[in-house]
Amino acid sequence: MMTDDAAGQLGSYRRTIDNLDSALLYILAERFRCTEQVGHLKAKQGLPAIDNERERRQLDRLMSIANDVGLSGHFVEGLMTMIVGAVVERHREIAAKK
Repeated sequence: MMTDDAAGQLGSYRRTIDNLDSALLYILAERFRCTEQVGHLKAKQGLPAIDNERERRQLDRLMSIANDVGLSGHFVEGLMTMIVGAVVERHREIAAKK
């Protein structure tokens, strides 16, 4: 059985995690709003949805940060692949409507 102190500490950790999860979603929503504008600009200028050089530089930068803060490079690469994949898909949708 869990002690009252442990239960209180666990509850505190969980509230912090809940707040951080909410913050992550708000940040992702803001990122997607920004990339939506990028997609419209790219479509207007006839640019491709994918910019491999930009993606490589960004991943290199984020991998360095991941290393500094103790996150798994594999995790960060997978996360960014998922995020960028969604962005590229949306950019293609935008371009198809132009």
